[in-house]
Amino acid sequence: MIRSFTKETLVKGRPAHLECLEIAGQTFSLSRGLATVLQLEDDWYEDLTDPEGVISTVKSELPTVDIFTFWQRLPDVEPRFTFPMESETLAVLRIENFEYWWNKQIKSRTRNLIRKAEKAGVEVREAAYDDDFVRGMTDIFNETPIRQGRRFWHYGKSFETVKSQFSRYLFREDLIGAYYCGALVGFLMLGNAGRYAVTGQIISKIEHREKAVNNALIAKAVELCARKRIEYLVYSFWDTGSSLTEFKRRCGFEKVNIPRYYLPLTLRGRAIVALGLQRGWRRLIPGALERRLRAVRTAWLTGGSVLAGRTITDADG
Repeated sequence: MIRSFTKETLVKGRPAHLECLEIAGQTFSLSRGLATVLQLEDDWYEDLTDPEGVISTVKSELPTVDIFTFWQRLPDVEPRFTFPMESETLAVLRIENFEYWWNKQIKSRTRNLIRKAEKAGVEVREAAYDDDFVRGMTDIFNETPIRQGRRFWHYGKSFETVKSQFSRYLFREDLIGAYYCGALVGFLMLGNAGRYAVTGQIISKIEHREKAVNNALIAKAVELCARKRIEYLVYSFWDTGSSLTEFKRRCGFEKVNIPRYYLPLTLRGRAIVALGLQRGWRRLIPGALERRLRAVRTAWLTGGSVLAGRTITDADG
């Protein structure tokens, strides 16, 4: 039996209704575009329990689904299925303990930045999701409409909107706040996925960029994971060539490949997988061209200049 329903979520920072299906006690999302794609709705936090059973059910009851996709969650990195597969490249930090990270996994430059934050008067601590914290979040979000060379999704949101939208996953999140002169200048929302922790949101005020707030937030996240005996900290995907990826590298994160399977279930699905379009057309753009296009976009949004492939503009710390 398949139960269909909609679920409220955020898409690019805006409220949206996600089309969902309940199959064998698990929730799956449907995305429609070039192909209709089915996947586990919360796959960062939940394992797919019965892939073959889901495939059988979908084939018999949902003939319009073109592609079914799922991945193996960290640390399960060795492929266990013979389905068509590609790799998802994650930014992963293996956590032994805080001292090992401090002495072995990061270099002196990063240690000095963390010390710099402390000397500058930045206090980093675990926080509660109260009105003061939400007011601080809202203030950070509304500092600038452009971040990392693109329009910032959460710019212009009110206190009430921020409080509502960011409260839905608090049951599995730890909050870390960075404070300067008593005011929130950065925060990290750390999701507990059981096998690992996920940096769901990390952001700081550009006004205080020189204080290395984000480095201090990562240090506190490592300390928290070590205390809770969480073995891995995941900072989303490894995007080669971006300044954010360089930040991840300096904080000790490494590339880890996770198997992702794409099962074409219709003629359309088979054609899309054969053409390599299951991840979207943007994946076909060469890396050098994509970086150049990003630089042009940033320059256009900020009024900066593009010189030798680099955009002269402000960026997150």
